[in-house]
Amino acid sequence: QNILTVCFSVGYSTVALNHVFDFKEKKQEIIKPVCPSELFPALPIVQGTSKKIKVLTRLTLIVSDPSHCNLLRSTSANIRLYDIIAVFPKTEKLFHVACTTLDVDLVCINVTEKLPFYFRRPPVNMAIDRGIYFELLYTPAIKDSTMRRYTISNAISLMQICKGKVSSQSENKPLELRGPYDVANLGLLFGLSEGEAKAAVSTNCRATMLHGETRKSACGVVYTVKKPRKVEEEEAVPACKKAKTQA
Repeated sequence: QNILTVCFSVGYSTVALNHVFDFKEKKQEIIKPVCPSELFPALPIVQGTSKKIKVLTRLTLIVSDPSHCNLLRSTSANIRLYDIIAVFPKTEKLFHVACTTLDVDLVCINVTEKLPFYFRRPPVNMAIDRGIYFELLYTPAIKDSTMRRYTISNAISLMQICKGKVSSQSENKPLELRGPYDVANLGLLFGLSEGEAKAAVSTNCRATMLHGETRKSACGVVYTVKKPRKVEEEEAVPACKKAKTQA
């Protein structure tokens, strides 16, 4: 509840409850996501609107062995209940598999230490073509100077390949949460342009949500947006009236 209140106060309108699943113990099963209405009986109202803040469910799988990917390939009923599915590959081979074959919405990147492999353009481009985004955890860049150096260095190497197709994530500590504009400014240190940095906390996140809806549906999702009319078009005079006026 405290984290949700902080998200509301700094300007977020949608948050995701992250369920992290690690394969440390054998015979583990993915549980059903907790319904947000059970945790938050009264959701706060988004600032400047009359809508309540939206709470999604997310599943993050930490995979360190190729056999762990079989869980995502199976038709698990509990997996389909999550709004967003992310995968955290630990090796270069698993990173390639996540980008090319796994049916996920996000690929998480650990940027807090020296990576054991280099980002290669073919799997990254294939992930972008499939509508998958990459996620960076920005909290380490705030609280520690050593991890900040690794975070910036690894993020820049990733940005040179993925062309800004990233989103951001914070850990579960209210004091380490930053507002959307602060995260966008932090993205400038990672080599993003101003537009790409803003997209990392706005349009990219919305695209990830829609990709998750597409994954759960048969074909896809149609999302319509009302296009605002320009002032010049509203004030334009028809050609016939313009000719009579000039005459």
